[in-house]
Amino acid sequence: MTTTHLLYLHGFRSSPQSNKARIMADYVSAKHPKVRWWCPQLPPSPRDAASLIAEGIANWPRQSMAVMGSSLGGYYASWVAQLARCKSVLINPAVNPARDLEKYIGEQASWHDPEEKFFFRPEYIDELRLLDTSSMTPAAPEMVLIAQGDEVLDWTEMSERYPHALQLVQEGGDHALSNFEEYLSCVEEFLALA
Repeated sequence: MTTTHLLYLHGFRSSPQSNKARIMADYVSAKHPKVRWWCPQLPPSPRDAASLIAEGIANWPRQSMAVMGSSLGGYYASWVAQLARCKSVLINPAVNPARDLEKYIGEQASWHDPEEKFFFRPEYIDELRLLDTSSMTPAAPEMVLIAQGDEVLDWTEMSERYPHALQLVQEGGDHALSNFEEYLSCVEEFLALA
């Protein structure tokens, strides 16, 4: 099935201004202008992020939508894929953010605008746990892009978390997947962008 609607979810402290989000937005705009693209600014609360996402895709056609997510956005994308039963592309996805983000409770600065501050609250950890889909069988095909050199997350955990996914594992690399452009044609083919 052709993808006509594409949701992109950014990571923790990130924004729609992330390098990968902008590259993908430009690629979709230039090569697939009929595809509906949405990359929302996600609030710090996982519950609020889930509500925003669910409302935003409420009227999207489930059979022709897909979701992409990077880092924490990959964790959210797995939840969306279960909710919508749609294809997903996960880029260095967080697999246990409830564990990993506990040390970030408190005031944080946005990556793309350090002047922009937000507070990561203790209750967000439980909100993250409620979105965990790791015990579920994939609802639709998954692709995962993994950099073995990820300096933030353990690449082996990512690989083990997505055993059914089409895995593209890069030797070296980094958490930001700085060479994301090299994967665009693979992502395009996997999603069958309209």
